[in-house]
Amino acid sequence: MPQHKSSVKRVRQDIKRRIHNRALRAKMRTLVKNVEKAADKETAEKNLAAAVSYLDRMAVKGIIHKNNAANKKSALVKFVNNL
Repeated sequence: MPQHKSSVKRVRQDIKRRIHNRALRAKMRTLVKNVEKAADKETAEKNLAAAVSYLDRMAVKGIIHKNNAANKKSALVKFVNNL
């Protein structure tokens, strides 16, 4: 257990941030799955736009690395183009 007041506060902040970041990553994974499960190209393209936008936001916020976001976007675009 932390001994200093500031360390105790930091632990509380870390717990809150971890919970928040997990929720953001879960939403990101859901959006990616929606693109991959789309039945037709039109739906996939609509879902792709939402997923790409969200991936960019996660990269800017530092939830995921920018190269991770770029790799995911590239794979999704390639998938939709092959439909």
